This record gives sequence, structure tokens and C-alpha cells, in this order.
Amino acid sequence: MEISKSVPTNTITRDLSKLAAPTGNIYESAMIIAKRSNQIAAELKQELKQKLEEFSSFADTLEETFENREQIEISRYYERLPKATLLAIHEFEEEKIQVRKIEG
Repeated sequence: MEISKSVPTNTITRDLSKLAAPTGNIYESAMIIAKRSNQIAAELKQELKQKLEEFSSFADTLEETFENREQIEISRYYERLPKATLLAIHEFEEEKIQVRKIEG
């Protein structure tokens, strides 16, 4: 997953009227952001899991736990990334999220 460097890693104050503008409803905007945040979190979790599986050993004993420096660095990289919610808000503000509204 490609993560922009312009996404803040901490929480900032946002104008609710700007978040509500694309949909006309702040609650609808919040739901769109929440759903995208869940998607991003799942993608990041899967990506991290795949990278860490390379280091897993299939030893039967729990005593043989080795610390691998590369594994630690990968974990630290993912810990430093902006949270999924911040990434979703950034995508929403940049109009990178496509929304299909089902009328029924």
C-alpha cells in the first residue's frame, strides 16, 4: 500500500463543514471514512502478516524464540505509519474515495 508523506501522524483539528460538504451530511461522511479506514487497516494488517511470515519458523518448542533485527525494523516501520483513520480522512479530503450510493 502506498502511503503519502503528507498524511499527518497525529490528530489535527478539522472543519466539520468541509468534511460534510461532499455528501451533505456529516454522519454519511463519517461512515464513508470509517468504512475506508477498516479497509486500510485490513490491507496493512495483511501486508504486515505476509512480511513477518518470512521470518516465522515452524519449531515446536516455545523456548526457541529468536529476535531478528529485520523483523523488528519491519514492525517499527508499521508502528510509525499514520493510523488507518488518518489515512482515510486524508483520502476523503483529497477526493480519492469513490462512493456508490444505493437508492432503495
